Amino acid sequence: METLQLPPQWSTFARQTDWVFYFIYYLSVAFFVAICAAMVYFVWKYRRKPGVMSEPSGHNNLLEIGWTVSPLVLLVFLFHVGYRGYVDLTMPPADAMEIRVRARKWAWDFEYANGGHATVLHVPVHRPVKLILSSEDVIHSLYIPAFRVKRDAVPGYYSTMWFEATQTGETDFFCTEYCGAAVGTSEYREGDPNVGREGDRRHTGHFSMIGRVKIETRAEFSTFLESILRPPTDPATGREVSPEVWGSLIYRSSQCNTCHSIDGSAMTGPSWRGLFGRSREFVDGTNRVADANYLRESILQPNAHVVRGFNGVMPSFAGTLRDQQIDALIAYIRTLR
Repeated sequence: METLQLPPQWSTFARQTDWVFYFIYYLSVAFFVAICAAMVYFVWKYRRKPGVMSEPSGHNNLLEIGWTVSPLVLLVFLFHVGYRGYVDLTMPPADAMEIRVRARKWAWDFEYANGGHATVLHVPVHRPVKLILSSEDVIHSLYIPAFRVKRDAVPGYYSTMWFEATQTGETDFFCTEYCGAAVGTSEYREGDPNVGREGDRRHTGHFSMIGRVKIETRAEFSTFLESILRPPTDPATGREVSPEVWGSLIYRSSQCNTCHSIDGSAMTGPSWRGLFGRSREFVDGTNRVADANYLRESILQPNAHVVRGFNGVMPSFAGTLRDQQIDALIAYIRTLR
């Protein structure tokens, strides 16, 4: 079911969540109409009349007890329903499939049991899935509206959430934490192109944390698990793409494009255009040629050598990108002359 207020119900939680939402919503509408109607009625009935003197009246104990006890009963009922739903949302089944989720500015990384990584969340239909979340920098928040689940990813802390998809298809997920860097933090620097005229830093990468969830059959999900361990194939030839082409795909899928341009323009990080073979000057005053070893180190240990004019804000991709993928990125960077 889809309404103007809520997306389709694609998980086992959705129906119960929507029932509570609409119960509170229509109850609020009913109270609003009743209170406004009573207010209008009493304003009209007890309006000022010529020659009539108003007199104070005594307390109506029955009325006062009624409007005190009845909301209390309603609140206890809503607490019971909400607490039961909270317990259901925080207690995944013992046989739930686990997916490791790492958040960073400004991308999500999903690691599966076979060691493969993806930036699109693939899950099998009709099977409980447990996400284990953490963040590498600031607080992020993973929200999947169609599943009615949301959980924060906090630096230095593991959080979990689970769901069970009820149908195949694709839907969106979002980061509901405004996870950019504000003026006054260590990530701000004078002359930053991401700073507007008013002095407020634009959260340029936050929009990039929108992604897709693909709910697949068991067979489709098994095929996906196999595919993430090897280079993609060219649909026209059926052969694996070249390292350079694979690197260009990784550049977009791993959200490298949110911080590094390929046209020479300055972003949060240095541009990749003309990078390979060029001498780089670092904030500590040293220099080094950007060869394959330097690029590999920059991907795995990005703050070992910070380029002058930039801040060391890049997260490490160690454990996220495999050796083949790093080789493909380096091959792609070599082509950007």
